[in-house]
Formats: sequence, structure tokens, C-alpha cells
Amino acid sequence: MSDSKSKPRRTGIAQPALQAALTDAATDPVRRAMWLDALEQQLRPCLPPALAPHCRLANVAGKRLVFIVDSPVWNARLRLAAPELINVAQSIGLAVTEVTAKTRLAPVVKSAQAAVVPVSEASRRGLQAALDLLSAPDSAGTPTPQGGHRGRRKN
Repeated sequence: MSDSKSKPRRTGIAQPALQAALTDAATDPVRRAMWLDALEQQLRPCLPPALAPHCRLANVAGKRLVFIVDSPVWNARLRLAAPELINVAQSIGLAVTEVTAKTRLAPVVKSAQAAVVPVSEASRRGLQAALDLLSAPDSAGTPTPQGGHRGRRKN
């Protein structure tokens, strides 16, 4: 017989997913991800407002803060902000001495809203005129259906 001991059975009490993840063997990666997220929340206010939406803290590797940025332009801007980020990181107890940026082709943070382009007054009037033409009665006095043609097309 082997000397291995069986693991005790779990009770039937359900655990929240986060609590179960933190008590499992996967504890270290989950805790590290939570720590990195909390660290990013502390460093983000130190970033220039134009840069903040285009970069994200990815890791703390040895004495380096590693960020992921959208493009080489944001990589250059992050390098300019590096001294302040290092000072803030050192003030909260990290022994970092440099900032590294990895460039990613896709945006780091996707906007929840699509870009809204305002319609000019001329465009608004043109669209209204087109809608009026579509709903105007034809020569027989019956309204033309939306998207329908009032006459034959010439080829």
C-alpha cells in the first residue's frame, strides 16, 4: 500500500467563484492579476490624459514596469512619462528603475461608444428632402412605398 493520503472531501456549501479561485491551486496567477490591476489603478492617474486610454500595465518584471501601448507614437509618449511613473512606483514600495513598452497593433482599451459624427444642417435638409420625395404621392395619387420607384428606370 502507498503512504499517500486522500484529500478531505469538500462540504456541499457553494463558494463564490473568486473565493474558490483564490483557495485553489491557481491562487498565485489570480492574486498576481488582481495585484497588477490594483497597481495600474494607482499608476494610471500619473499618466498624461491623452496617453492613458492608449496604454495598460502588463507586468512588473524585476526592476521594470512593462506597459502595452497601441502604437509607436504612444510608446514614445510613455517614455517621456517614465520618470514620473518610476517615482510614483518607488513611492508605493516597488523597486523599479525603468519603464518598458510593448507595442500592440490593436487598441488596448476598446471604447464602449462608437464615434458619433454630428450631421451638418445641409446634410439633414438633404436627407429630409429625400424622405419627402419617397413618401410623396405619385401621379396617380397613391403614396410610393419606401424605397420603391415612382417610374421606370431608363437603361
